[in-house]
Parts: sequence; C-alpha cells; structure tokens
Amino acid sequence: MYKRLLSICLAYCGIAAVLTACSDYNEAVETYTLTVTLAFPEGSEGGKDGIRVELKSIGHDALFVDSTDAEGKAHFLIIPGIYEASSSATRKEGTNSVIILNGNSGQIIVENQPQQSAIINLHVSKTSQVIIKEIYNGGILKDDGKSFALDKSFILYNNANSTVRLDNLCVGIASPYNSQSNNSWYGDDGKLVYESKNYIPALDGIWFFPQTLSIEPFQQIVVCVHGAIDNTLTYPQSVNYAHADYYCMYDPETGYNNTSYYPTPSDLIPTSHYLKAIKIGISNAWALSTSSPAIFLFQPQGESPRAFATNVSNMVYTPGAAQTDIFKAAKVPTDWILDGIEVFSAAHTTSNQKRLTPTVDAGYVLLTNQHGHTLYRNVDKESTENLPENEGKLIYGYDADPSGIDAEASIKNGAHIIYMDTNNSSNDFHEREKCSLRIEN
Repeated sequence: MYKRLLSICLAYCGIAAVLTACSDYNEAVETYTLTVTLAFPEGSEGGKDGIRVELKSIGHDALFVDSTDAEGKAHFLIIPGIYEASSSATRKEGTNSVIILNGNSGQIIVENQPQQSAIINLHVSKTSQVIIKEIYNGGILKDDGKSFALDKSFILYNNANSTVRLDNLCVGIASPYNSQSNNSWYGDDGKLVYESKNYIPALDGIWFFPQTLSIEPFQQIVVCVHGAIDNTLTYPQSVNYAHADYYCMYDPETGYNNTSYYPTPSDLIPTSHYLKAIKIGISNAWALSTSSPAIFLFQPQGESPRAFATNVSNMVYTPGAAQTDIFKAAKVPTDWILDGIEVFSAAHTTSNQKRLTPTVDAGYVLLTNQHGHTLYRNVDKESTENLPENEGKLIYGYDADPSGIDAEASIKNGAHIIYMDTNNSSNDFHEREKCSLRIEN
C-alpha cells in the first residue's frame, strides 16, 4: 500500500520536495480501490495468481503495477481519473509449445466511489517466426539544432532455427499516425471500435514484397523506409543504407514520389529489392511517424496485396470524419497480422493512446526521438542461453536489455540470438542509444 501511495506522489506531486509534497498529498487527496479481474479464455489451464497487471493513468505520467491473487484479481489504490489496464500471461501447451494470452481493459473511468472494478478479457495471441527486431524512425539532430528524419528503417528477423519463406508479406501503419494525436477510434465504452471486429485500420497505404521473401535461421532483413542512400555522407550520425543486401521502399509510380523522402536508391541496392506500394490516402510519402508509429506485418490470405488494398469493401473511414481519401484506411484482419510494435512518444506521456489491439500488441514502448535512438527487441535470455552453439559466445553487460545480453556484440561473436516475443512491446522492446546498423557502418 505504501509503495502505491509513493508512486502516486511521484507521478502527481513532482520530484522536488518529495517528502513534504507526499505528506501533504496523502492528507488532502481521496484514494479509491480499483479491482482489475483477468478473464481467461475458455479451456485455458494454469494458475491465476502472480500475473503482472499494469495500470496506466491517461492524462498523467503514472504507471502502477500489481500481481494477481489466486482469483486472478489485482488491486490498485488510486485517485479519480481515466486509466487503462493491461496484462499478459503464458500457458504451456504440450512439451515445447507456449500460448500467449494478452488483453487490456480499454479506458476505465474511476469516480468518487470507494470500490470499483474492471475486467481484462485475455485473448490468445499467436507469435510468428518472422519478427520486427528493430525500428529506427526518430531521426537525429543536425549541427544547426534542427532535426533530420528522412533516414527511417526497420529490421525483420527470423527468430527460429529453420529457413522461412513468405509470400505477399505486407507492412502497414495504424491510425492515427501519432500515439499522442486525438484518437477518434475509441467508442463510448472506452474501447477501440475495431477490437471487437477483429481488424486494424491501416492508414495512408501499404507496402509489400513483390517476390517471395526468404530469411535464413537467425538472420535479418533490413528495410529502408526513407532515404535509401548513404546518409552519413551528409549527416555522419545518420545511417548508411548503400548495401547490396538491404531492401527499400521505392515505388514512385504509385504516387509516393516525394524526392525528399525517396531519393533514387543507392546503385548497390538491386531493383529486385524494391518494395511495391498501394496508396490509399492522398500523401506523396508514406507517413511513418517520427515520434510514435504503430507498425505491423501482415499476409493477405486468399488474395493478393493489390486485390485487398484496392477493394472498396475493405475500406473504412476515421469515425466522425468526412469519407474522403485523407481519412481512409484499409481493414486488415488481425488473423493476417504476424507481428506489430506500438510506439509511444516519450515527449507526450500524458496523451499517448493505444492503436494496436491486444492480440497484436498488448503494450507499448517509449521513444525519445531526434537523438538517433532506436527501438530494439529484448533477448529471450533462457532460450538464447540454452542454444548449445552459443557456449562461450554470449557477451554480457548491456544494461538496457533486461537479459543483460548484448545481442549485437554476441552476434558478431558468432552467437545465435532468440528474441522475446510475447506480443507485448512493454516486455519485448527497449530504447537503444543508436541504431544497430550504425555499429556495422
């Protein structure tokens, strides 16, 4: 109880003069108990106790954490406000298989009542052999103090010991572009209106690999989003994408033809490595947020990417907005989605809101942009250490990753890395000081 009150003090009273401020706060502010109950899917086996539940205050930079009791209930002592709770759990299935359960509550309005309650419905969330290992989108600060962010990229990774081949692999971004923007997709019940309809609205357009993508075990694919050139020639702190193995988003014929975002790619990148686009909105560049994107991978089933994204029956519009192309999005079924990452802006912690639903990503990771930082996936410590070929090859002492393993140094030392994949970015990612590709350059 004391820890929860202290957390409230730190979040709402400020850091300065904490002892005095918190003493005054405890006497002056009424607190109420919120009980959050986990509802498990039918047939789910295993204990309900000891499961981590996070409660985020919307409009304040406050995060509260508790573990469930034997009845699957977590209890929070909080002040009135708007909150959102989330949780993840795992269940063994057979000898080697694990089921991931993710869920969130939607927005919870805590009013002046002594005892209040909320429910998190946990849903089975599938994992994928191909994951987003890293996303670099925030850019850098130039010598003149202005930002440069036309050098975005992400890295795909084969997180298993067998080759994977993917047809029609697509990339989308969820609406709205920024996590801190006004989000009209929330209904009166505090939930995203598309959660119950099992889709994610892909804004602006989608990109896809026109050929079968093959990734060898524990290998990666670099995809340049903007600026598929050696950016370090102009901005030394940026990233060099002039590499024959890299892929890039480049399809000016489709209407994404803003040359600031899409200079002619480096001659070293083969044209067979150019992704194709289907434009849905009106922009001349795919607007991957520099502060807080929600990006995801998906594979259309039973139809091509172009057939899916040009079918008017698959389109939806931002609630309350005019039904024009600027507010149009494609309804991507959640069953098609392989992986996703929800990024929140570290500069707008009081206004961030979720866009990806729990089956895709139950959490979020904060990004401080304009400083060359990147979002990097955490190492699955136990699984990585259990690989026999890693004996003597793992490098430790990297504090930003909860595992303590320096993945990039270990890879250079010949190790194979298995990354965390719980479909919860709060568990799966951390903010890294610089893009891993800069280490290679």
